Amino acid sequence: MKIHEYQAKDLFAEAGIPVPPGEVATTPVEAFEIAERINRPVMVKSQVHVGGRGKAGGVKYAENPEAAKVLAANILGMDIKGLKVQKVLVTAAEDIISESYVGIVLDRASKKPVFMVSPAGGVDIEEVAAKTPEKIFKLEIDPVRGLQPYQARNLAYKLYRDINQVRQCASILMKLYEVFWKVDASLVEINPLITNPSSQVVAIDAKVNIDDNALYRQKDVEALRDLDAENPAEIAARDGDLSYVPLDGHIGCMVNGAGLAMATMDLVKRYGGDPANFLDIGGSSNPQKVVTALNIITSDTKVRSILINIFGGITRCDDVAKGIVTALEELKPTIPIVVRLTGTNADQAKKILAKYKLPHENTLDDVVKKAIEMARVEI
Repeated sequence: MKIHEYQAKDLFAEAGIPVPPGEVATTPVEAFEIAERINRPVMVKSQVHVGGRGKAGGVKYAENPEAAKVLAANILGMDIKGLKVQKVLVTAAEDIISESYVGIVLDRASKKPVFMVSPAGGVDIEEVAAKTPEKIFKLEIDPVRGLQPYQARNLAYKLYRDINQVRQCASILMKLYEVFWKVDASLVEINPLITNPSSQVVAIDAKVNIDDNALYRQKDVEALRDLDAENPAEIAARDGDLSYVPLDGHIGCMVNGAGLAMATMDLVKRYGGDPANFLDIGGSSNPQKVVTALNIITSDTKVRSILINIFGGITRCDDVAKGIVTALEELKPTIPIVVRLTGTNADQAKKILAKYKLPHENTLDDVVKKAIEMARVEI
């Protein structure tokens, strides 16, 4: 789960991490009033769950309240990577002497939180990793002991030489780890962490992603979810207990089991296609999940063909077939569909689907090739 920058900054401020004063506005008039209260130049920052807001024109400097009002009017309603801006953060502008990057990510390989710091802040960390990887310093944290003060100081020395700034940074790193642990985050990030002319170290940006699997015990954090800022298909998938990740390709994939889904997408790529999504209906035989899954896939305007690949173990192929029939009758999709059903009750499933004359393939390679062919993508 993603939260907005202003919400992440609230978490940081509660933990004692220095952030510039700011408030959220949903109208230009509110932006004007906030800028008046701050009583100094401000930044007007779009609040959407995507990166690259600045490059898209969603982050602007305003010298005075009237300028903040005009900029808010321009930014509110703006489309940034498919998301409409409905809120802006009006926050005090800082004079920047230096910019650094600080982040914590959960590394699934080591099963530990990993601190990443870099003196090359203010740009995407992926860009730093690609062009100057020597400027990124990493430290695995023992989840039992947590971040130790000496470790925080060692990381801070990678960013600063001034002992006062090192101490400030070390304190921020300790508090950042507390936030990461407290809210069950999968990622926390400050980019950039800046120094100002007063030699203060300040977090002028904030990013926090929460592990969805922990939301059952993070009710206060879950309440921060902004459904208006999320992909409707992802909301429908979550409500339908489906695992769904949208991608940029043209072949919609509906599969049961994460491993099989990954293998299916790998083969789509191998034979020259591009998957439009990862969608795992899981081990359930509930036909309604199939209806929901197909509804999500058909709502994606990029999809040119749909590949249904079901291996019937716990999942019964005939129940999946019933779901497909219900979806065909309710949704009446015009997108071509190819099916592979094998395993438990596969023969009954084929009989159920027979009158709909959907192409059926027996092997994974063949069903992938057929889906690519129907999408009119060269193999």
